[in-house]
Amino acid sequence: MDRDSLPRVPDTHGDVVDEKLFSDLYIRTSWVDAQVALDQIDKGKARGSRTAIYLRSVFQSHLETLGSSVQKHAGKVLFVAILVLSTFCVGLKSAQIHSKVHQLWIQEGGRLEAELAYTQKTIGEDESATHQLLIQTTHDPNASVLHPQALLAHLDVLVKATAVKVHLYDTEWGLRDMCNKPSAPSFEGTYYVEQILRHLIPCSIITPLDCFWEGSQLLGPESAVVIPGIEQRLLWTTLNPSSVMQYMKQKLTEEKISFDFETVEQYMKRAAIGSGYMEKPCLNPQNPNCPNTAPNKNSSQPPDVGAILSGGCYGYAAKYMHWPEELIVGGAKRNRSGHLRKAQALQTVVQLMTEKEMYDQWYDNYKVHHLGWTQEKAAEVLNAWQRNFSREVEQLLRKQSRISANYDIYVFSSAALDDILAKFSHPSALSIVIGVAVTVLYAFCTLLRWRDPVRGQSSVGVAGVLLMCFSTAAGLGLCALLGIVFNAASTQVVPFLALGLGVDHIFMLTAAYAESNRREQTKLILKKVGPSILFGACSTAGSFFAAAFIPVPALKVFCLQAAIVMCSNLAAALLVFPAMISLDLRRRTAGRADIFCCCFPVWKEQPKVAPPPPVLALNNNNGGRGARHHPKGCNNNRVPLPAQNPLLEQRSQAGGQAGSSHSLASFSLANFAFEHYTPFLMRSWVKFLAVMGFLAALISSLYASTRLQDGLDIIDLVPKSSNEHKFLDAQTRLFGFYSMYAVTQGNFEYPTQQQLLRDYHDAFVRVPHVIKNDNGGLPDFWLLLFREWLTNLQKTFDEEIRDGRLTKECWFPNASSDAILAYKLIVQTGHVDNPVDKDLVVTSRLVNSDGIINPKAFYNYLSAWATNDVFAYGASQGKLYPEPRQYFHQPTEYDLKIPKSLPLVYAQMPFYLHGLTDTSQIKTLIGHIRDLSVKFEGFGLPNYPSGIPFIFWEQYMTLRSSLAMILACVFLAALVLVSLLLLSVWAAFLVILSVLASLAQIFGAMTLLGIKLSAIPAVILILSVGMMLCFNVLISLGFMTSVGNRQRRVQLSMQMSLGPLVHGMLTSGVAVFMLSTSPFEFVIRHFCWLLLVVLCVGACNSLVVFPILLSMLGPEAELVPLEHPDRISTPSPLPVRSSKRSGKSYVVQGSRSSRGSCKSHHHHNYKDVNDPSLTTITEEPQSWKSSNSSIQMPNDWNAPLPNYGGYHGAGGVGARDSRPASYAAPPPAYHKAAAQHPHSHPHPQQQQHQHQQPPPPFPAATVYPPELQSIVVQPEVTVETTHSDSNTTKVTATANIKVELVTPGRAVRSYNFAS
Repeated sequence: MDRDSLPRVPDTHGDVVDEKLFSDLYIRTSWVDAQVALDQIDKGKARGSRTAIYLRSVFQSHLETLGSSVQKHAGKVLFVAILVLSTFCVGLKSAQIHSKVHQLWIQEGGRLEAELAYTQKTIGEDESATHQLLIQTTHDPNASVLHPQALLAHLDVLVKATAVKVHLYDTEWGLRDMCNKPSAPSFEGTYYVEQILRHLIPCSIITPLDCFWEGSQLLGPESAVVIPGIEQRLLWTTLNPSSVMQYMKQKLTEEKISFDFETVEQYMKRAAIGSGYMEKPCLNPQNPNCPNTAPNKNSSQPPDVGAILSGGCYGYAAKYMHWPEELIVGGAKRNRSGHLRKAQALQTVVQLMTEKEMYDQWYDNYKVHHLGWTQEKAAEVLNAWQRNFSREVEQLLRKQSRISANYDIYVFSSAALDDILAKFSHPSALSIVIGVAVTVLYAFCTLLRWRDPVRGQSSVGVAGVLLMCFSTAAGLGLCALLGIVFNAASTQVVPFLALGLGVDHIFMLTAAYAESNRREQTKLILKKVGPSILFGACSTAGSFFAAAFIPVPALKVFCLQAAIVMCSNLAAALLVFPAMISLDLRRRTAGRADIFCCCFPVWKEQPKVAPPPPVLALNNNNGGRGARHHPKGCNNNRVPLPAQNPLLEQRSQAGGQAGSSHSLASFSLANFAFEHYTPFLMRSWVKFLAVMGFLAALISSLYASTRLQDGLDIIDLVPKSSNEHKFLDAQTRLFGFYSMYAVTQGNFEYPTQQQLLRDYHDAFVRVPHVIKNDNGGLPDFWLLLFREWLTNLQKTFDEEIRDGRLTKECWFPNASSDAILAYKLIVQTGHVDNPVDKDLVVTSRLVNSDGIINPKAFYNYLSAWATNDVFAYGASQGKLYPEPRQYFHQPTEYDLKIPKSLPLVYAQMPFYLHGLTDTSQIKTLIGHIRDLSVKFEGFGLPNYPSGIPFIFWEQYMTLRSSLAMILACVFLAALVLVSLLLLSVWAAFLVILSVLASLAQIFGAMTLLGIKLSAIPAVILILSVGMMLCFNVLISLGFMTSVGNRQRRVQLSMQMSLGPLVHGMLTSGVAVFMLSTSPFEFVIRHFCWLLLVVLCVGACNSLVVFPILLSMLGPEAELVPLEHPDRISTPSPLPVRSSKRSGKSYVVQGSRSSRGSCKSHHHHNYKDVNDPSLTTITEEPQSWKSSNSSIQMPNDWNAPLPNYGGYHGAGGVGARDSRPASYAAPPPAYHKAAAQHPHSHPHPQQQQHQHQQPPPPFPAATVYPPELQSIVVQPEVTVETTHSDSNTTKVTATANIKVELVTPGRAVRSYNFAS
């Protein structure tokens, strides 16, 4: 057969354009079908990275198989997916949310976690104190609060607020039920005096009012105490403790009632309880209730508040209740002598019990016997009272216009921070619903096709967005089932992040879904874009999994949950969404509109009559054997067709007539990227400006990042309009007050290492921000108070033994109680088997000359001190554990044995801190104290600091190093993953370089926005790496898999990736913008702003800088053609073998066979069962050049095409070809073509071996050029064998070339050429 006589589609030489050569197969070969790229390399038509292409072909093969299975079982896949996702969503019911600070920021396995665990294990609680704070400021920042009116307003608020009650568990609870107060001395037997003392001892309230008589109004008691014989009802406003005690002692002595008044007197003497508030000045000297003993009673001059408050105030027990000036007065200014001249704020601290203390206090009380009293119920009572306290203050300010007109009063409790964290740790349902609704609306509008409703994708796009929401919820449910706890970062960010990145997958899949109308669409979609989605999601999820090794719980939990949700969304995108596409294909095949497909009839466009178009010219040389097989009217002359840009997706217009002007405007991001955006980006001056701008931004960001500060202000954690926010602002700005404790542990010999303990305590004098007493030193801690008590006992003992009141063997009735107790203590040996030795009275002392307590009997003495000096023991806040054993001293008790307490494993020294207004100061303080701790650890004293500054700010000591380490792990993991996925180290290096630069710019933007570095920004930074990796990997993949020079490949890559990236960024931006509705400044600043910065930086660098970087330094393409610069050589078709026995067609090199031959063949009787192999037929590339060409025209979604002879409709080729997308995907350029109806003249020899079905009669020829749908040039090869008696085999090959012109709703016009 003459090769030149074969009809051909014009090649690309001259001015005739073959559109097929410019389809994705020819210019994005390894992206569309990596197997074709391998064939090109094997045949020497191209060179490239065979390993990378082979791996890509493996991925594509598996994804293609997956797509076929999903399409075949679409309904089953959806049903199973709904069941699985619903099951995981149920797991959200078991989700645990951590909202306490130590649960979020404390490093796992770090020293702080070990310290808190030790505290919890020993004393049973993490917190050492609970405070209810109240701050009063003036409206005018230049005004002062150092005048009586301000303090009286302070008093009015406190009196009403401390009187609040809370009703829980059928019980009423008040302040006295839960406040810290000194313990009353205990007595043997039941005495009403002891009950009176317990009723009179008030709560400990640190307040500037204690400098004045009015401070007594806070102490109560609620009901006046009546003492027999005293007509006056006792309240602290009228109580002089010393006078009352003397009166009671005299009265009971007269009545000959025995009572140990000496113990009470010693109790008052040690605590320096004297006249109470009776001798303190009055804020209002004219007040009739002001006591006559007040120094300014009836004075016409107001008191000098500044002078009185200078140096601090003293409570009713002056020795243990000294309130430092820095604690009660804020924003102070002084005169030359150091006295207060002006102050901006007053502060009161109501000291409450901790949860465990309250539980222990009421455990055996009749009040809770019916409750099933637990520590959790104690915490609930505490929190309820604190909330009522705050509510009462707010109501009072609304009622008392006099106070609110001049002052601002703010309330804050130590439980409020945890409550606020718990509040915003729960996701905002409204924000999520709005974010989902906006994303759904965006997907609906962008995927809707007004002019082409059948090919519209809005319904499947909306289903995809809802699927991503469903899979995100399922992923979070899986995290809950796995025991991964939730926190503010995971609940506020992960849903929006997952939705944005998941919708990016949906837009990539819908973009591929829109490209062609093949019935086997699903496998082609996954084959094309599946690797891109898989690689991008794996890079992002891999980065998150790598970041999960960071020890900070908030970071670790966030990264694990983000990685799991990313994997969940990836599975939904690759398994479930293709099933939705498969179902939508049925709707498209039926010709129904995208919206309300079941409500509207089949969509058909009205035909338009147009003049006859130019005749399609097929290359056919006259003469030769094949001339007689050509149809009549077929011209063999080449007619030049207008050259068009084959990469632009355009709609064919009907002859340029004005009738098409009614169509709505169409905009394609792929069209825009190729036609406008990328050419503009590739201009030299644009490149220069972009690179210079990028370098300038990078350098300035690096400089700005050096000034990035650490810190997460507590004020950011509360809503800006709340009372707590205003309190924290004033407290941080004017006071900076915190409490801390220096804890000493077990495995330490306290009795013999007393000097080391004292040195450790004294070392805190040199620590900045520690509040000193009025002598410039530190308040005494438990060991010093213990020693002082023993020293006083020793002094009394020495005096009375000289007076002969005691001897070595006994004591006499005139001996004092303290001397008798000292005698009992001195004779203690410290040995359990021989506890008492009276010889020690002469040789032993309680405290030696060096101030060291007798080490041998140290724990015996401790038992006596904790029980008999309860005021000092409670005021020390030592929290000794194990608690010392009780020993109640009775002078009449002759048993000398004193129980020995267990060795201490926990003790603490309290300190107050002030002036800590920013993170840098707190970090300096923590560093100083930690150095001190390590120093004494080296001396053999196991110790650690405790308190809010360490729980909340300790993270900043190692945050930068931890973040640097985890970012290094992320980048290393990303480099390995991207190198494996792209199989190009240079491409991976460029991707990592771009992400690094973006990260530096984000650091700079944080400095400019005033966002400080903390755990939450650290999470966002790790997230940004994953997001920008996803962006850059998609662009790099398009660049690597395209054919041509760098600039052309950038153009092709941006054409493919701009649309999905822009859609993904916009949907992510919409989701993030929903966070701006949060009432928390914390969420807005650290989540919304920072995530928007990440998206903006990622968009600029990924869509502007990175393509320019690739155009200048990009790696070589995976496939480099050798024959043509911008496309591969025309690939060989897939040979088809027809079996006469079974009537089946077999693809020799394909992946599967197609049942049902298009023609019925004449069957011969074979004795040999073997057919000759087609692989022995020599390939003739030129004869196959025009094979399987298809030109798509508009509106090919109309009614399905009938099957004429061998034509299989829109899916005919796909049914026989294992790679239909490769060979049948249309180019985006179009030609107008038409032909008249031919008459087929088959060759006589062909009629011998073939019985063809006659074509059906055609109606009168009417040309509808605008409705021309496709031209299919489809070679069919039939191989027939004949066996002769001489064992020779004759092979006859007949090629049929059919040109079918298809118009909607009309018969197929078929032109058959036989060779």
